[in-house]
Amino acid sequence: MKKSPRKTLAVMTASAALVGGTVLAGTASAAPQQSSGSQAQQLQQQVDSYLAKDSGARQVSANKVAFEGGTVTFPARGQDKQAAMRAPSCRHGHLCIVDGRGKKYDYYRCGTYNFYGIGDGTFNNNQTSGTVARFYNRNGSLRWTNRAKDTGTASWTPVWKIKPC
Repeated sequence: MKKSPRKTLAVMTASAALVGGTVLAGTASAAPQQSSGSQAQQLQQQVDSYLAKDSGARQVSANKVAFEGGTVTFPARGQDKQAAMRAPSCRHGHLCIVDGRGKKYDYYRCGTYNFYGIGDGTFNNNQTSGTVARFYNRNGSLRWTNRAKDTGTASWTPVWKIKPC
């Protein structure tokens, strides 16, 4: 027997209302193959995971986290991966990175930052010409450097800290 999407959504909505202690009014409509609620939950889990690692960070939108000196933007589900892997656009004075999962890191202040990116990705060092960005190994040793203005590709998995200036 095939279940009605409308009925399934109504049952899920009622269950959520009971758990949350809220009474909801209105009508249910058919849900897409993967509900936006499910996508939103997955996105929030990624954001929460990042926030748990960086106590100074705060969520500023559904898919963006800000920390002292930068931001991390989490990709929307279904985002074109090839488009995400091109060197990111980056404002003057910023170092921007896209990791292998499509997360965009934007550093705009001098400092040393923990880096949680993984996989192969891209960067755009759009800082003042001549500014040297430094990328560090797990043990704190210098892995490589990049002098602004430059774009390129990199393997982010071994990078643990970044000093954009």
